[in-house]
Amino acid sequence: MAVQAKLAVDPPGHARLAPCVVRCSRQHDNWRGAFPGRGWAARRIMAAMPRNPFQPASSLFAEPEALKPLAERMRPRNLDEIVGQRRLVAPDRALRRAMEAGRLHSMVLWGPPGCGKTTLALLVAQYADADFKAISAVLSGLPEVRKALAEAEANFAQGRRTVLFVDEVHRFNKTQQDAFLPHIERGVILFVGATTENPSFELNSALLSRCRVHVLEAVSADDIVAALKRALADTERGLGAQRLDVDDASLQLIAQAADGDVRRALTLLEIAAELAEGNRIDQATLEQVLADRTRRFDKQGEQFYDQISALHKSVRSSDPDAAVYWLARMLDGGCDPHYLARRMTRMAMEDVGLAEPRAWRMALDAWDTYERLGSPEGELGLAQLAIWLAVAPKSNAAYMAWNQARAAVREAGTLEVPMHLRNAPTKLMKGLGYGKGYQYDHDAEGGIALDQQCLPDALDGTVFYEPVERGLELQLRDKLLALREARRKARGK
Repeated sequence: MAVQAKLAVDPPGHARLAPCVVRCSRQHDNWRGAFPGRGWAARRIMAAMPRNPFQPASSLFAEPEALKPLAERMRPRNLDEIVGQRRLVAPDRALRRAMEAGRLHSMVLWGPPGCGKTTLALLVAQYADADFKAISAVLSGLPEVRKALAEAEANFAQGRRTVLFVDEVHRFNKTQQDAFLPHIERGVILFVGATTENPSFELNSALLSRCRVHVLEAVSADDIVAALKRALADTERGLGAQRLDVDDASLQLIAQAADGDVRRALTLLEIAAELAEGNRIDQATLEQVLADRTRRFDKQGEQFYDQISALHKSVRSSDPDAAVYWLARMLDGGCDPHYLARRMTRMAMEDVGLAEPRAWRMALDAWDTYERLGSPEGELGLAQLAIWLAVAPKSNAAYMAWNQARAAVREAGTLEVPMHLRNAPTKLMKGLGYGKGYQYDHDAEGGIALDQQCLPDALDGTVFYEPVERGLELQLRDKLLALREARRKARGK
C-alpha cells in the first residue's frame, strides 16, 4: 500500500518537467518508496541512496560565496566597516544618525566608481528593515521599472518598506525618471539613485526636488590600505586562509594604482594573490598586476570638464607646472589631442590676447605640428604650447571689449550708421548726403582725423577696449590713452 500510495502522487514540480524526466524521477522515488519499514536496515539503505537529482536542493540556488569576487565578499556589512566617506557616515553625521534611527529619505548618491554607492544603498535597506530591489538603468527600461514599482506597491499594501536602488540613474531619460515621482511622494519606495555624473545636469529637477543629493568622494590611499589589510586578515570572507605575505609598501602601491576605487584595489589584490608564488606578493608579482593601470577619466563626464577647467585656469594663473600636468592627465585619460589644441588656441585669444599677440600664431603652429606628427611626438608641441601660454603675459581686454560690444548691439538695437561713414557708390546716394563730410585719415595731420566720429550718435564716447599694463598692451595703452585725449581736445569735449 505504501508503494502504491507513493506511485499515485507526483512529487511537487513534476508537472513542469519533460515526460522522460518525470518517468526517471518517479522511478527513483518508487525505488526509495520500496523500503517503507522503519528498522535500522531500511534506514541505512535509505541513507546510502542518492538524493533525487530532480528535486531542487535547498542550497542549489544559494549564491556560492567562494565564487564571488573578493570585492563582493568584502562588501561592508555595517556602517563601521565602510572605509572613507567620514563626512557622511562618521558617528556624528546626519545621514548615519538617520540610518541608525530608521528615519530615512529618498536620496541620490553621487560619486566616482568604487566609492561605496551600492554598499550604502544596501545598508540603507538593512538599517530601514526594508526589502531591497535593484535595477540598472543600463540594462532596464520602463517594463522593468514598472515591475519593480508593482512589487513595491504590494509590499506597501502589506506594511513593508522597499528600498529601490537604481544604478547609473543618469542613463534613464526624462520619462523613465518621471515614473518614480508619485511612488516617492506617497512613500511607496525609498528611492536611492547612484550616479557618477553631476545630478544637476543629468537628472530631472522634479526628481532632484524629491531626493537629497549626497556627494561621495574618491577613497584615499590610506583608507584603501585599511580595506586591503582587512581582506588579508579576514578568514571567513577574505584571503586570511591563504596567509599571504605582503608588506605595507606593496599595499600602498596597490592603493595608489586603484585611484580612489576600493573595488579596483580589492580586485588587484585578488589577482596578485592568484599570481603569488609561495604565498608571497613580491615586486615581480605587482609589476605584472599593475602593468596597465588607468586613471579615472570620462570623456563626456564630470572628470573631463573638471580637468579641462583646471588646465584653462592653470594657464590663466600663469602656472606652467600645473598647466603641463593637467595636459598630461587629459592625454593620459584618452582625451582627443585635437580638442586640447583647439581649447589652447581659445586660451591664446581669451587670456593672453594682445598682451602677447604671438600666442595665437604659436597655438596654430602647435596644432599644425600635432596634425603632422601625431601621437606621441606631436604631444610635445602641445606641452610646449601649454607652458608658453602659462608664462606669457595675460590680458583679457580684447575679450572683454568683444563681449561689451556684443551686449551693446543687443541692447541698443539697430542704430543708424553716421551719414559721413556711409558708402556712396551712386549719384542718388551722394545726393542724399551719404559720405558727406567724411575725412580721409591719410590726408589728415598725423594720419588721424581726430574730430571724426565713428560710433553711432547714441554710443558716441563709449569705451569698449581698455588695454592692461602688461606685455605689448602696455605700449598699446600708452598710445591709446594719448589718442583718446587728443580726440577729446579736438572735439572740444
